[in-house]
Amino acid sequence: MKLTEIKKDLFDMPEEYHLAHCISSDAAMGAGIAVLFKKKFNLSILIKLAKQNELEIGTCRRVDKILNLITKKNYWNKPTYDSLTNAIVSMKQVCLSEGINKIAMPEIGCGLDKLQWSKVKEIILDIFSDTEMEIIVCRIN
Repeated sequence: MKLTEIKKDLFDMPEEYHLAHCISSDAAMGAGIAVLFKKKFNLSILIKLAKQNELEIGTCRRVDKILNLITKKNYWNKPTYDSLTNAIVSMKQVCLSEGINKIAMPEIGCGLDKLQWSKVKEIILDIFSDTEMEIIVCRIN
């Protein structure tokens, strides 16, 4: 696996990349980068699934080119390293089963969710270590 950190707008990544981000199981997507995902992509399916209680914490739900990591119950909650780890394991399973080998993401769980990037990065590296995955982490500043 290859993980690269770059200064680039996540939404300017080439088409061959799937974009990953964290959301809550209520699919509110009302703050942080999730707002941009909600505006840019049609994620209404997630809202429908949330209303049916089908967004389980610690899972990854793919909608088109978006990998939605469900890391907490409500938008105001904070994820734990365990819930994020489970969601990343689920994302790996989704990627392997669907032939996805290129992901771009922000520093997941580290903005409003307040996790430490150094720990999250180690989790990602550990989980994807036995794959040929290319992961690009995009930062604007």
